[in-house]
Amino acid sequence: MNDLRTDHGPNPYALNLEEVTNANDAFRDTLWTGSHLQMTVMSIPAGGEIGAEVHDDHDQFLRVESGTGHIMVGEDPDNLDLDRELGPDEAVFVPAGKWHNLVNESDQPVKLYSIYAAPDHVPGTVHLTKQDADNDPNEQH
Repeated sequence: MNDLRTDHGPNPYALNLEEVTNANDAFRDTLWTGSHLQMTVMSIPAGGEIGAEVHDDHDQFLRVESGTGHIMVGEDPDNLDLDRELGPDEAVFVPAGKWHNLVNESDQPVKLYSIYAAPDHVPGTVHLTKQDADNDPNEQH
């Protein structure tokens, strides 16, 4: 299996994305960062969430590999008009400027990968927990 905890970008990188995503136990692990694209894998623990956020200057794609999460997307944190369950093999496209959150309301982790166009995190970013992400001075909150 490919190395987790290593940002392989901007070099060419081939992987079994389903396998790597399901093997990840970190809240966020940045596996590839290029000039115009970035890919992270995430593990949202039971009862956890990504946290409401907005990316003003880039789009985001999230795909669930295992588990079930509740995805919400909208104009502002109090007006999230897309509101539905997202399970294995399902994905959501989040346009730039839209608030979004994924909440794990189940008793199993949600394993997903996220693609940002353009990159959102500092290359090589690893957050073992949401608390690590929330306390990272390089992250926009």
